[in-house]
Amino acid sequence: MNRAANPFHPDLQRAARLIPNVTVTRPVLAVMRFLTRLQPASRFPEAVEVKDVRVPGPEGAPPVRVRTYRPRTVQGPTPALLWIHGGGYVLGRPEMDDLLCADFARELGILVVSVDYRLAPEHPFPAPLEDCYAALRWLFAQTEALGVLPERIAIGGASAGGGLTAALAQLTHDRGEVRPVFQLLVYPMLDDRTTTRTDLDLTIHRGWNQGSNVFGWRSYLGREPGGAQVPAHAVPARREDLSGLPPAWLGVGTCDLFHDEDLAYARRLEAAGVPCDVTVVPGAFHGFDAIARGAGVTREFRGLYTAALRRALFPASGVAEQAKAG
Repeated sequence: MNRAANPFHPDLQRAARLIPNVTVTRPVLAVMRFLTRLQPASRFPEAVEVKDVRVPGPEGAPPVRVRTYRPRTVQGPTPALLWIHGGGYVLGRPEMDDLLCADFARELGILVVSVDYRLAPEHPFPAPLEDCYAALRWLFAQTEALGVLPERIAIGGASAGGGLTAALAQLTHDRGEVRPVFQLLVYPMLDDRTTTRTDLDLTIHRGWNQGSNVFGWRSYLGREPGGAQVPAHAVPARREDLSGLPPAWLGVGTCDLFHDEDLAYARRLEAAGVPCDVTVVPGAFHGFDAIARGAGVTREFRGLYTAALRRALFPASGVAEQAKAG
């Protein structure tokens, strides 16, 4: 089968055929949330300790649950990663990324904190972003108690979690209270204006299609997406001045609905003087690494962004080797 007939990476062609073409709507969302809660508990490696903690939420809002993943074999203060799950701003919970976060903790020897932020449409912007900010403030405030190096805290996320990561980087820059050292953007959901595009080949999108994108952005913004104006920090790609943000790594596939908006954002970061390492995976669709966990292309992709985290959190290789989990 040639590339023209099948645009997907050879490792992903079977998965692409099997993924149902589902558009998220309110009734579909209810079913998806129910199924997410039925996800069986993850079996963690003995080397990782997992705990749930409730931390102070935004002013006037409930506490925020965070899920922490700590390597048992690391001694002394460690770097940390605040991780934000995906789900189109309307779906998901930290448990869906249990294995990924445990791998980060074990492989890098770091504390990982995953945020259970409130979801749209019940809780539109700014509630999800403010929950993430509250969790990050807590992490910085508790560095001594948690055994974390405050100058080595990164933020990261996938899909809508990547969009919230980019928005969080902008918000922390503007408020000036806490300063993450790095932002990890895994096929991030950055620009509501993509919902208005009519020039895209919609037949190649798997995992997240244009209809779901409209629903996700409409739910998060509380209005029709793609309009002339949006609130500050609501849509990361709408921000005009990207200077002064933390260095970034961004990865996306060529068959991902977010491909164009992601590369445009990466170019703008670089133009603003923000280092941004970009990985483009030929023939990869949205969420391919979660759907095809065992594929070679997934292992390579995850290896790249894990290495990017290692470089950001352990800038001296000697420190990295000393702090890595056994």
